Amino acid sequence: MWKTGLLLLFWGLLTSSELQQEATKPEPRNQPPSGKLDFGYVPQGVYKTLAYYEPGVIGILFHMVHAFLYVVQPNPFPEDLVVKVAKDKFGAIQSEYQKPENIVLTLQAIYYETGFMVCAVLGLLFMVLLPLVGLFFCLCRCCENCGGEMHQRQRKNAECQRGLLTTLLFATSLIITAGVLCAYAANQNLSSQLKGMKSLVSSNLKDLQTFANETPTQIDYLIAQYATAKYTVISDLDNVGPLLGGNIHVELGTEVCPALDGVLRMAGAMRETKEALENVSVSLEVLQEATGKLHFNLSLVRSSLNRTLNDPGCSDEDSDATTAQLCRSIHSSLAQLHVSANFTRLPDVNNQLESVNQVLKTDLSNIIQKGFSSFNGTPGMVSDQMRTVVEGARGMLDVISTNISSFSKVFPLHSSLANFTNFISHTQSKIEDSYPEIDQIDFYRWICCIGLCCMVVLILAFNFLAILCGTMGYDKHASPTTRGCVSNTGGTLLMAGVGFSFLFSWILMGVVTATFLVGGNLEKLVCEPFHTKQLFKVLDTPHLVNPEWRNFIPGYMYNDSDLDLTVESFYSNCKNNRSLYSAMRLDKVFNVTTLLNSSLYTKEVVKMFDSVKIDLRGIVLLESEGKQSLIDFSETGVAEINYAAYLEEVNKGVTQVDLLSYANELEAQTDLMPKGPLQTSLKGHANSLRQIHSQLVIPMEQAMKYVRARSTLNQSIRLLERTASDLPNKITDVLKSIEAAQYLISQNATHVVIQETEKYKQTIVGYFRQYIEWVRTSLTMEVAACKPFSNIVDTVEIVACSFLVDSLNTFWFGLGCCALFLLPSIILSVKLAKFYRRMDTEDVYDEAIGNWN
Repeated sequence: MWKTGLLLLFWGLLTSSELQQEATKPEPRNQPPSGKLDFGYVPQGVYKTLAYYEPGVIGILFHMVHAFLYVVQPNPFPEDLVVKVAKDKFGAIQSEYQKPENIVLTLQAIYYETGFMVCAVLGLLFMVLLPLVGLFFCLCRCCENCGGEMHQRQRKNAECQRGLLTTLLFATSLIITAGVLCAYAANQNLSSQLKGMKSLVSSNLKDLQTFANETPTQIDYLIAQYATAKYTVISDLDNVGPLLGGNIHVELGTEVCPALDGVLRMAGAMRETKEALENVSVSLEVLQEATGKLHFNLSLVRSSLNRTLNDPGCSDEDSDATTAQLCRSIHSSLAQLHVSANFTRLPDVNNQLESVNQVLKTDLSNIIQKGFSSFNGTPGMVSDQMRTVVEGARGMLDVISTNISSFSKVFPLHSSLANFTNFISHTQSKIEDSYPEIDQIDFYRWICCIGLCCMVVLILAFNFLAILCGTMGYDKHASPTTRGCVSNTGGTLLMAGVGFSFLFSWILMGVVTATFLVGGNLEKLVCEPFHTKQLFKVLDTPHLVNPEWRNFIPGYMYNDSDLDLTVESFYSNCKNNRSLYSAMRLDKVFNVTTLLNSSLYTKEVVKMFDSVKIDLRGIVLLESEGKQSLIDFSETGVAEINYAAYLEEVNKGVTQVDLLSYANELEAQTDLMPKGPLQTSLKGHANSLRQIHSQLVIPMEQAMKYVRARSTLNQSIRLLERTASDLPNKITDVLKSIEAAQYLISQNATHVVIQETEKYKQTIVGYFRQYIEWVRTSLTMEVAACKPFSNIVDTVEIVACSFLVDSLNTFWFGLGCCALFLLPSIILSVKLAKFYRRMDTEDVYDEAIGNWN
């Protein structure tokens, strides 16, 4: 009945979400989902059981016992032997063993139990021989033999013997005291730990209650988190324009945007060309006016100088040779008095400026912005064309949500967990009802153990009191027949201790032998193999329980013994707080693909997106008017301007010679001439040149108006030269680029659309896969964490091994130590009693002879 309930519980845990069919057959995934969903944390119950035991100080005694057992039984765990015995016990081998095999099996058992058997035989010999020895000893003493004669020979070393015997008896009594304290501590530890066992058992049962209560909450949480995937999908569907259309826009933009940017740059070049032509026209007018004035004034000075040099004073034969030579030198330098940069001969650019202005009447920038706007409208166009698909997908999401929400109601999860909870409550009640009986049994056990300890304590009391009385009442000057009452009492107590030792020692050894065989074998065959997990290997031995079952848990629970589910794997998974789904390998048992086949919905979504046809032919990048404007710009004549001539004049100086230097040299040459009208006239011309330099040349070189005009003319000419360089080909390339981009959008965008639609589809489907993967991981790692089940096993191990077996072993270890050391205690007590008891007769010392007879 319980197995049926447990199967229903596992079934409910498994089938409360749509994961399992995906976990069994995961769909192929080409692209990972673009967005990572956050499903939060599955609510976890807090398991309060701490299945760990630290014995404390008494652990030292436990380790001593373990070391002693290792000495007694150093052989490894007989796994093969246990398996053979277990198979025979469980009836896996129907026929009896043949005799040779039976002998081998017996020999193996004997070999393994050799240490225990030797100790048991010694214990039995102790039990049998010690009472017999005690009986014969008593009979012997009654016949005044074996120390029964109340006569003591006096010896010179009597004091030394008495001291040695007292010391040895005291040491032996201390060892026996340690043994009885060890046994008493083990007895008390067992009683106190059994009281603590109640809270440990209660904690385990509460954890099972928590497990049963939290599992439905966790399942409901898994189902509720479908809403996270659903609303994320809805959000992506509502934003299909920015997501799908935006990605298409980005992919196409790698070719479209550079083409539109090229046209936009060309529109900017048109405006720059107009401004440059206007600057050239204005600057040329300013510079022509300035150079015209300078040219006129230099012509006047040059004419005046020419007339002066034609004066007879320069050319007359009667003039001195120096003056004539100077006149000839000055005359030859007149050719330098000319304007260097002659802007008046440069052609104007009015025709080109008028042509560019005519082209700019067409607002190319506005046309380009329309192209950008049309291309940037791709997301909106995609959103309009995807409206039908989005509405269909939203409806399908509602259907899936309804199916998931109603699916958990089909299976009796809550009723199964309710039955499980009732079972736990019933078990807890039965356990609690048994506590009084357990306490009563433990009380009787405690009384018996205390009685055994009291036997030893009684003997110890006789020993210590005898040593005390004998030592305190001993008088070395008294003869054996005149010893005091206190000393005699000490000797009597020693003999009483010997008597009780004979009476109790065999009982103690019988208890020790019985508990040693039980506790020692439990430690070596159960507790120690559990810690080393060899016990699990025995339990997981194929065909151990049933010859037809490879693994008995799946064979018993699921009728599938080939399933890889062992006791060790189940315990280890639960120890690591894995889920019951993972620990019990339910994924290999229950197949709910036919009940929850979400791949059908995925296929429908895929079909919807595969049927999408997005048409982008409505996007126009550049209208025909804009194309014509580009063509007209290439025909404005800008390329026909003689830029070399402009640059040549701009790079020239104002005059061919520095007028100030020329004037100074002219005056210096004039000073070499004789004073007269010629010298005066030439100096006047030098002053005229200085005046032209200061009034015309310096302003042209320094005045901002002329400087800016020359600079503007230079920059504008260079800009126009760059713009006009290969202008027709540039415009042709721009037009080809825009035509290629337009063809891509209108005729060849299908590949991009299909590619981006596939990515978007995989993103949508990826949300479902993330949810399914999360549910699978949660079921495997978090939902219905089976830590309480491993805690139960650990609790049983703690109670059985740490509480019971270790305490039992420590008890017999201490009690055995007492029983063994009672033998030297008997011998020492009998010998020491002679020195304390009052004798009936004594040796008489003959002074003549000088010794005692």
